[in-house]
Amino acid sequence: MKETSQFKSGFVTLIGRPNVGKSTLLNHIVGQKITIISDKAQTTRNKIQGIYTTDTEQIVFIDTPGIHKPKHRLGKFMVDSAIGTIGGVDVVLFLINVTEKIGPGDRFIMDKLQSIQTPVFLVLNQIDQISPDELPDIIASYTSEGNFAEVIPISALQGNNVSELLNHVVNYLPEGPQFYPDEQVSDHPEYFIVSELIREKVLHLTREEIPHSVAVVTEQIDRDTDGKVQVNAMIIVERKSQKGIIIGKGGKMIKDIGIRARKDIERLLGDDIHLELWVKVQKDWREKPARLNEYGYRRDDY
Repeated sequence: MKETSQFKSGFVTLIGRPNVGKSTLLNHIVGQKITIISDKAQTTRNKIQGIYTTDTEQIVFIDTPGIHKPKHRLGKFMVDSAIGTIGGVDVVLFLINVTEKIGPGDRFIMDKLQSIQTPVFLVLNQIDQISPDELPDIIASYTSEGNFAEVIPISALQGNNVSELLNHVVNYLPEGPQFYPDEQVSDHPEYFIVSELIREKVLHLTREEIPHSVAVVTEQIDRDTDGKVQVNAMIIVERKSQKGIIIGKGGKMIKDIGIRARKDIERLLGDDIHLELWVKVQKDWREKPARLNEYGYRRDDY
């Protein structure tokens, strides 16, 4: 963990209307796909989505309750909570899609942002889809209605100007400690919960030495185009004999584990899921610090 006096760290929120490229931008920044499975009512607490770390800085990207025009008192409460949370970060990135004209949704967000002291960047995404000659007028349509600390055009998909965006963000960050390990790029609470639900079924269906020798690593949670969620998880055991027990005769045991776990995971995620389970032998994994870290048992977390 880096804690030099020159090291900068801070929290950044990405906001914008749906489908303006927030997820694409995050995926590009952290260098891999980040899957967030939740379209349920928002909560008021922050959720870490992506973590970007270099030798000199760490940027923690967070999500907030969705900012939308409320239709009832509960909606107003959620929006007010979101604005309050945004005020506690170091930078707000307001993403817009340059292929769409400024609309009521954008203006609603901009109006809410005027009440906070946090620096707000106007990030114009998908500049690869328009002519450069069009950009000045698009920028003017937003800057004429709102105040922005920085105005930065990018293409999240192509990666154009994303490094420049990050450089500007870092300029606004304070000196501070590194909050998360170098290798951590995301925090997915649902991954941990899914793993625990599967491990719970192993505990229920096996006995003797098996429960204590099992770890579960959820490797993928992806939503298909048809709305179904694909969940892939690995069950880790220490010996080949244990693998045989987990799989069971004709695959019966692992099938039973999957059937029971799927019901709970569907309740958790609120969607139909397709669950695939594998079993892997990792000899004496409980005695190896590297394996403990890999499977989520990190001393720094406790």
